[in-house]
Amino acid sequence: MLVLGLSGGLDLAHERREHLFPPGICHDAAAVLVEDGCVVVAVEEERLNRIKHSSKGPVGAIASCLSARGVRLQDVDQVRYYGTEAGCETWMRHLFYGSSEAEPVTTYRQLIHEMFSRGLGAALDDSKLRFVHHHLAHATSAHAQSGFERSLTLTIDGAGDGLSGSVTRWHGMRHEALATYPEASSLGNFYDRVIQMLGYGFTEEYKVMGLAPYGDPQRFQAAFSRLYDLGPQGNYAIHWPLLESLYGLVPVRKRGQPFMQVHKDMAAALQQALEDIVMHMLAHWRDSTGLGSLCLAGGVAHNSTLNGKILYGGLFDEVFVQPASGDAGCALGAALSAFAEAQPAAAWPAGAVRNVFWGSDIGTREAIQAQLERWRPAIEFEAVGDIASRMAAVLAGGEAIGWVQGRAEFGPRALGHRSILADPRPAANKDRINAMVKKREGYRPFAPSVLEERCADFFELPTLQARAPFMSYTLRVRPEARELLGAVTHVDGTARAQTVSREDDPLFWALIEQFGRLTGVPVLLNTSFNNHAEPIVDSVDDAVASFLTTGLQRLAVGTFVVDKRVSASQAVLGLAPSLPLFTRLSQVIAAGDDGRHATLHELTTSFDRRNRHLSPEAYRLLRASDGRRPTAALVREYGGDEATLAQELATLWEDRLILLRPPAL
Repeated sequence: MLVLGLSGGLDLAHERREHLFPPGICHDAAAVLVEDGCVVVAVEEERLNRIKHSSKGPVGAIASCLSARGVRLQDVDQVRYYGTEAGCETWMRHLFYGSSEAEPVTTYRQLIHEMFSRGLGAALDDSKLRFVHHHLAHATSAHAQSGFERSLTLTIDGAGDGLSGSVTRWHGMRHEALATYPEASSLGNFYDRVIQMLGYGFTEEYKVMGLAPYGDPQRFQAAFSRLYDLGPQGNYAIHWPLLESLYGLVPVRKRGQPFMQVHKDMAAALQQALEDIVMHMLAHWRDSTGLGSLCLAGGVAHNSTLNGKILYGGLFDEVFVQPASGDAGCALGAALSAFAEAQPAAAWPAGAVRNVFWGSDIGTREAIQAQLERWRPAIEFEAVGDIASRMAAVLAGGEAIGWVQGRAEFGPRALGHRSILADPRPAANKDRINAMVKKREGYRPFAPSVLEERCADFFELPTLQARAPFMSYTLRVRPEARELLGAVTHVDGTARAQTVSREDDPLFWALIEQFGRLTGVPVLLNTSFNNHAEPIVDSVDDAVASFLTTGLQRLAVGTFVVDKRVSASQAVLGLAPSLPLFTRLSQVIAAGDDGRHATLHELTTSFDRRNRHLSPEAYRLLRASDGRRPTAALVREYGGDEATLAQELATLWEDRLILLRPPAL
């Protein structure tokens, strides 16, 4: 049985339909193709349309899944969406009636058909369309891939189908619902409400988790203790009106402003509150069910600090966290649920998940070389026989590199196929990589990747949990290794470590092993290959663009080592500009601060409507661009200072508001 699971909204990348598909509701769009209970392909739409946490319809991901398997839509036995039909209809009506811009109400089922028709030019057989409860999709994605015969499975997120969490007991493919938690008990929304005071918003929870170890939770413990009650049978209640009382305790930080100690203390208290509530829930369910194996899914399950506390807490013998715990993982769970329904007495055919390299493939050696050749004016490259040994020497020499191999990871973590890598020892590497590439908050830690068989030399893992292949937990760094691993050890002595198995990823294992031979430390700093403005790179073109617009010193793609020939602003002149599907140009007349009207040239996006002012020369050039003519030719035709325009376009390129690619033939 071939099943396609879907998550996300149903509008297309260029459309502005926030009244039906707001980013905070239909985020993390994805498509997953499952055959007889085994994952064949899994792709997040953001990797293709280049919109972070994309809420757009997963049309590119669907096409990628079908193409990779070599099938057409009509060959798929079922298409499963990650919410109940009744739930989708309800919130769609609420959004429609609350918006003066909304189109006439249709059914949610019809909107899915329209997405397939408009986005893929394909008709979906209505008899094949199924809807799956949001939290059942989360839970299925976790238990099905845990390898556990029996498990207690907890899902926690913001909200889905009117719930913010669930507890299920699993035996094989059969499950029993033990408890559900309404949206009024949402721990995801609770976390999001508080982080607004710290200058953060939706999808930025992980930043506050990284800030928390710098603070003292005791400072606001009394204030937070009034915000919730812990009840019998693992229940709890959040007192939402009292959240307003926190605003008088800290000066609200606006985005970009410096952190004060009081902000760090608030983050610490928030994290402590989350951990206290979840541990209260789990203690009850562990005691009442007797189950020693725990599975976690839902957006809150990406809180690796919480997961570490659970891992070390001793309540459970073994813990599995779904690597794609967010809503992209619901596409996986929705697809897997078809097999569970069809064969409830069978065992999960794939067993415990070993890796999540299910995404786009960078292609054959010949395909990679052909792609790199197109970039030849901006880069130079060579093929090497032993890419692991060559790049291990480069890393040992102090360089930070991009590393792109095979099929992309599914989920938010770079696990060695789309990674930025560096020496984990110098503490200065954290600030260096932030300055070179990420441009993110300096307090946030980077993750280490370590050979699985050497993990115990550097990190403490419970005896029964000898693997951590998905960066799901913050692990304790051994005291004697903390100074040695200065770039990846957080202020509290932990690290979100990844263990790398020779069996599951032989090339990445070989790279770390060779680095260990040269340095004595078989560990690498590993962070996602992307800059501050984009999702993780997917294709060779994405990798080269990110390489050219960051301070990375070397790039490895397949068996090729890539170097820069020119700076980003110099490269711009030989590359052809074009607009991503999600951007549009506009020319408006508006009043300025002086009260006078002037003509403004702007570039806006379809997903957050941020405006970027353009010079008149850049506006004319981009309006005429078609991806075929290089920037230098457009400047000659439409005018402007070449150096000034090159710098303006380079900045837009770095912010991923325009595309620059080799001129099309």
